[in-house]
Amino acid sequence: MSDKATLEYKGKKYEFPVVIGTENEVGIDIKTLRGDSGLITLDPGYKNTGSCESAITYLDGEQGILRYRGYSIEELAEKADFLEVAYLLIFGELPTKQELDKFHYDIKERSEVDEDMKRILDSFPRNAHPMGILSSLTSALTAFDPKSVNVNSREDMYNAIVGLMGKFPVLAAWTLRKMRSKPYDYGDSSLGYVENITKMMFKKPNEEYKMNPVIVNSLDKLLILHADHEQNCSTSTVRIVGSSHAGLFASISGGVSALWGPLHGGANQAVIEMLEAIKADGGDTKRYMAKAKDKDDPFRLMGFGHRVYKNFDPRARIIKKAADEVLADLGVVDPVLDIAKGLEREALEDEYFVQRKLYPNVDFYSGIIYRALGIPTEMFTVMFALGRLPGWIAQWREMRLRKEPIGRPRQIYVGENARSFVDIDKR
Repeated sequence: MSDKATLEYKGKKYEFPVVIGTENEVGIDIKTLRGDSGLITLDPGYKNTGSCESAITYLDGEQGILRYRGYSIEELAEKADFLEVAYLLIFGELPTKQELDKFHYDIKERSEVDEDMKRILDSFPRNAHPMGILSSLTSALTAFDPKSVNVNSREDMYNAIVGLMGKFPVLAAWTLRKMRSKPYDYGDSSLGYVENITKMMFKKPNEEYKMNPVIVNSLDKLLILHADHEQNCSTSTVRIVGSSHAGLFASISGGVSALWGPLHGGANQAVIEMLEAIKADGGDTKRYMAKAKDKDDPFRLMGFGHRVYKNFDPRARIIKKAADEVLADLGVVDPVLDIAKGLEREALEDEYFVQRKLYPNVDFYSGIIYRALGIPTEMFTVMFALGRLPGWIAQWREMRLRKEPIGRPRQIYVGENARSFVDIDKR
């Protein structure tokens, strides 16, 4: 293969280097294109544009492969816990026991949230969407720690990272407790990272909280599976906000807002809303499967197939088992979840869906788990953000350490040509 790509335009040829990744992904380096030729590329949605080189996550949608720093998602979900995976994503290697213990200790030491944050939280109306609250609270952290992060200082970078890893779950838990009119819980420093999250979220004020290992295990796996997913919408947002040298809190707040959208992190919420609509219409899953196959019917089956994974979503295979364990352990009786299991069973056996590889994805199963745990539908994307936090941090850290330039996409202008101003009485 040539190490150059040639573009010919109006009789002139321009050569550009070809970049080959460690998994043999091939890209054309066009950073000199505009300067050399006056041309730019047009790629709405950036579907064919590599915005960076990254050593964090490898994704092959055709083969159904997802790896963090070279480790398969299947092996990490089976053998590691979420905090180990977070360390791996952020710092590049799996931690030793000593490194992991220090990481966890430092996170706990910096998890305290200023009391004034409660006043900000209390000022939101009861019907405010939790993702709007979480984005605002994350951004507000900057007010309580306004010092910019010196990316040339390993200590500054580390303190910012463990500070956000400690405070973000508190803000997420408080957001849920506000929805439920429950007193805010500061957590328990004697617990593990995920155990503490479950306690902060679910503890009732009038009784001792009893840890359920099945719930902890399912949440741990969900957080691992959501921890990073290459250059998706929210991750790209974090990187482009950070490219202006905005601080870590502000950059992550931008990622939270991007994740909020129904085409991104809101997909698991859309699954439950679809299931509730099917229930309200009589719960006939076979009829809705037929509607999904009818090209003239506007109904779309949410939680099946994936825009990136063209074969299967490797995360779905892992979390399906956890979903089955949660439903069995909790003995949940819920007609909406019964409809979900019916759709799953029919999709896995229906020739139309099997041929098109429209299998249940991670959003389908995560929605089932969150529903079974009694988490409000509007909170589903907050749970997604909890998992994605270390990936966002890792991407922000990588971008800053590599001294990437400020993000500044170009455009093709298609508006009016130059024209003269018309006075208001002549328009």
